[in-house]
Amino acid sequence: MAAALLICGRSSCFNHHLYNRIFTMGHEFQYLLETKRFVWLVALVFAIFMMFQYFQFPNGYVVSSLFPVSDGQIVANTTRFHASDISNISSLHNNTSNALSPISATHLPQNSPALTPTAAVNITLSAPTIPLGPVASESDRDVSTSVKDFNGLQKNPVRSDDKSSATKDVITEDVVTISEMHDMLVHNRASSRSMKPRWSSAVDKELLDAKFQIENAHVNENDPTLYAPLFVNVSRFKRSYELMEKTLKVYIYKEGAKPIFHEPQAVQKGIYASEGWFMKNMKASQQFVTKKPKQAHLFYLPFSSRMLEEKLFVPDSHSHNNLVQYLKNYLDLIAGKYSFWNRTGGSDHFFVACHDWTPSITKKHMNTCIRAMCNSDIKKEGFTLGKDVPLPETLISSPKNPLREYGGKPASERSTLAFFAGRMHGDVRPILLQHWQNKDPDMKIFGKLPKSKHNINYINYMKSSKYCICAKGYEVNSPRVVEAIFYDCVPVIISDNFVPPFFEVLNWESFAVFVKEKDIPNLKKILVSIPESRYLVMQERVKKVQEHFFWHVKPIKYDIFHMILHSIWYTRVFRTLE
Repeated sequence: MAAALLICGRSSCFNHHLYNRIFTMGHEFQYLLETKRFVWLVALVFAIFMMFQYFQFPNGYVVSSLFPVSDGQIVANTTRFHASDISNISSLHNNTSNALSPISATHLPQNSPALTPTAAVNITLSAPTIPLGPVASESDRDVSTSVKDFNGLQKNPVRSDDKSSATKDVITEDVVTISEMHDMLVHNRASSRSMKPRWSSAVDKELLDAKFQIENAHVNENDPTLYAPLFVNVSRFKRSYELMEKTLKVYIYKEGAKPIFHEPQAVQKGIYASEGWFMKNMKASQQFVTKKPKQAHLFYLPFSSRMLEEKLFVPDSHSHNNLVQYLKNYLDLIAGKYSFWNRTGGSDHFFVACHDWTPSITKKHMNTCIRAMCNSDIKKEGFTLGKDVPLPETLISSPKNPLREYGGKPASERSTLAFFAGRMHGDVRPILLQHWQNKDPDMKIFGKLPKSKHNINYINYMKSSKYCICAKGYEVNSPRVVEAIFYDCVPVIISDNFVPPFFEVLNWESFAVFVKEKDIPNLKKILVSIPESRYLVMQERVKKVQEHFFWHVKPIKYDIFHMILHSIWYTRVFRTLE
């Protein structure tokens, strides 16, 4: 009996112990499950964040990177000094290898005439109706989509009116200096990309390969064909230019009615000549133009902003609505006939236009394009560094001989310190004349000069002056910048927030002087503070940079046509998504 009770007691204890063990294991198993669930939850959240970092939304919106991107460093041949340092400038006399830097100051109020639409215009009744062009063949037809469906395909995070943190990080005051522009360019390329193509193409791989080769270009600053101090990075420019010559193919849309489209001879003279000369040379190029759009890296929209204004703008209407609508109708046409605009949302399309109104009439429907524009105001007009291209404004008087009269007197024979003459457009020029007209014999500052044959008086002043003042008019751009270079005169650019041509490759501070608008009263003081040795270096560089601003009846290597095309190519390459 006792043995039985003992056995029973042991069995009961064993069962109780077994029950406790199973109960404990159950709790441990439950804890393990909860732990694993937590780990999986953390992993899932992290994966979602990483997906959002790179995910492209249907309308082209891209979530900004979760991790900060450090700004790259721009290595330039520059020496910086400020207006407050003028008294100590003598220490720079022996330093002739570095470039002159801009003079830092704030800007004057900019109140140019209102050009934005203030009244609606009846397009049908008030403006002539111009057909958009021929119908594409059946073989050219593809995805039929209105351009309005693609207006949201890309959102540019850095714009002049954008309040994003990206802009705040770079712009610290109302006037953006040249060095700050370089920082913005690096920042924008790191944070702002074109829309990811809706389907892949062989050209995407070619562009990515070109980008890799440019970024890893072999350092060579002793190239006999290029003068290294003129460039931000001469090795990268040379490699990019070589790849452009070897690789680039451009498709030109045949749609569009003359004279707004396809008529370069209509804009061969005057201050808008850059758009006409580029169109003429682009259409005639056998090297770059392709008739096979699937092989194209770029698509050219061949319109003239000057002809658009001349043929469609209604005088005294104070409205550009019909110009904007005309361009939208054109984009609807090509987006409906072809798949190429739709593939990239227009980010591989470009136009070249020099009218002051170009930024405002293209920002609504054509802002995804690469916009090559003379009006390159980084603050006021929505010009986006890294996407848009500053176009040189050139005044052509003789289309048959565009290089007539170039050059000037040697530096030792230039008796005038500074020269300016022109109409009183905008707010800056009247201030310039208020302070300097008839105030100092060294400063030849005038309003509009009396007429002379071939404008010879104006030309002779430029040819005999050390510094040529390039003061903005209604907008930041002026043909005087290229004119000064044309006549061997060092440009003095008084135009706050102006992005100079070929900015991504040329080191402008090595051959030009930038003076802020508010420093106009100190203009002579600033100029005489520049050592003679420094002036001689800059003037020599002006003569060396000339070749990149010359139009030729038949384009030659490194001339202005190829430099404009390179700026567009370079922008396309560095906006290509990996």
